[in-house]
Formats: sequence, C-alpha cells, structure tokens
Amino acid sequence: MTRWEQLGLEWRESGHPDAPVLVLGNALGCTWGMWDPQLDVLNSAYRVIRYNQRGHGESPVEPGPYTLAGLAEDVLALLDHLEVPRASFMGSSLGGMIGLWLGAHAGARIDGLTVCGTSAWLGQEQRELARAAIAREHGTNELVSPTIERWFTPYFREWHAETAVYAAMIASTDDEAYAWCEELIGSVDLRADLSAIAAPTLVVAGAEDPATPPEHSEAIVSGIGDNARLVVLPHAAHLANVEQAEAFNELLGLD
Repeated sequence: MTRWEQLGLEWRESGHPDAPVLVLGNALGCTWGMWDPQLDVLNSAYRVIRYNQRGHGESPVEPGPYTLAGLAEDVLALLDHLEVPRASFMGSSLGGMIGLWLGAHAGARIDGLTVCGTSAWLGQEQRELARAAIAREHGTNELVSPTIERWFTPYFREWHAETAVYAAMIASTDDEAYAWCEELIGSVDLRADLSAIAAPTLVVAGAEDPATPPEHSEAIVSGIGDNARLVVLPHAAHLANVEQAEAFNELLGLD
C-alpha cells in the first residue's frame, strides 16, 4: 500500500487532463471549496488537483502531532499516486506554508508557486497554542466567530452571506486535527529556507489581513529574492482569493 493510500485523503481533479498540473492547498479550517471562486479560471489552463487536508471535509484524521514537512509530504504522496513528476502549487495560509516548504525542500518537483495570506514565521506560538486548546476543550465551533472576523473585512461579513459557508467549514473540521495544525503553525519558521526557493513565486497579501499582515508577505519576497513578486490586494483580509476574487483571478493571468 502506498503512502497516499494509507492516508486516504479526499482528492478530486478538474480541468484539462493533458494540461500542466496545479495542486491547491487549503487554509486551516477550509475544505477545497475555498477555491471555488478560482476554479473556472484555473480549469481553463490546468489539470487542477484539489485535496482536503487531514481532518478536513471527509479526509480521515491522521494521528498527530503534525509537522509542516509531514503535511507537505502528503502533497508529494498525492503527486506520486497520480504519477505526476512536477506540478505548480497554490496555497493559502497553512496551504501557503506547505507551498513554501515544497519550494524550498522539493524544488525539483515544483514548477511555480502562488502563496496568499501566509507567513514564513508568525512569531505567535502561544497564540496558536491557545487556539489549539480551545479546539480540544470546546470544539472548533467555538472558533468560528473569531476566525471569520480574521478571514473577512467587516464590509464583506455584512454584505456577503457566503461567509456562512466558511463558518460551516471551520465548525466541521475535526477538533484534534485542527489543534494539531494550530500547534504546527505556531512552530513554523521557514525564514532560513526561503532562499532555496527557485520556482517563480507570486505572493499575495490582503491589505487588511490581521492574521498575516502584508509585512509577512514582504518578508517572504525578500527572503526568496528576484524570482518572487508581491501583490497587496486592497479591501481584503485573510482569504483574499474569496473576498477579492475578481482581482485575485486577474493576477493569475489566465483570462
């Protein structure tokens, strides 16, 4: 049995079967549905592979604790399962951290990177540990309200009913898996790894993101060097691909 078969994570593909492969990595508390605003555009140019991380959607819970390397190796196991030697990767938040790890440590398999609302080092380990404790003691439903406040600006929350979809994603995430991911996020420090990323990298920040403010994205671009570029989207918080979907899609250059 292969590593991917052992994991049993949910995955699906769309787009053109003979096109270049793009893997999408989700934020903590999100299923692959977070990429729905991009899917039509991406399907026009890629063989798009989406998967749900451990304990998200219908994916089973792999016993923890988790490491960033372990979650990134889940992606490599998926590529091996599909017999895909190289792919591009687009990730948000925790998915962006996974993308940075892949670019630095599995660069021979990464053609290009897009990361959004992410950080190479949050420097907030105690905060993440506190959220992990809440997930374990009270369940992820207790984290829905403060998380939605970080993910979307007040205007978007007031005028866009689809925030309820994202609230449901958070609440449906397995409590232990969520906690293990929070602990992982608090320990991540990729600052020394960034210079090893050779793939062309687009780094996207929401101008009003309280979770990973634009200076975190600036640090990523500075650490990677000339093959990275930064775009800050106005009127967007943490999930900029959702809140400013049209502007985000334009950045992909696929229209």
